[in-house]
Amino acid sequence: MRKLLKFFVVNGPNLNLLGEREPDLYGKFSLSDVEIMCRSWAAKNGVELEFFQSNHEGSLIDCLQDARKICSGVVINPGGYTHTSVALRDCIAAIAIPVVEVHITNPAAREFFRHESLISPVAAGVIAGFGIDSYLLGLEGLLMLTRKSGN
Repeated sequence: MRKLLKFFVVNGPNLNLLGEREPDLYGKFSLSDVEIMCRSWAAKNGVELEFFQSNHEGSLIDCLQDARKICSGVVINPGGYTHTSVALRDCIAAIAIPVVEVHITNPAAREFFRHESLISPVAAGVIAGFGIDSYLLGLEGLLMLTRKSGN
């Protein structure tokens, strides 16, 4: 029998405005809708989930540093910090659990300044452009990674 896995789903700045913010790009689903969808997936897959959202870089780093002690992996949508945060990148590189970067839109198909991710080089994988289903695909990838590693 497998032990219960615990994953964190971490969201960066402005993701608390999902459903309101540019619905033509991000859709009409709220962050609460994303959480409900992910919890349903988790129940079917024997995974415990913790959710966290912050608009503050330091709070995201604190969350990730705490996560490394109590969970098997993280799905993160770093929002705008994807392209700007060396500190978040360094934190992800430092923790010894897999982190899957997810994006609702495809940053490579958007404005030029969104084309480079500082997070991708230290992430275990990247999922982008599938709407809120990017979270489910990220969780699936994380589940695969943790089961392969025996966690």
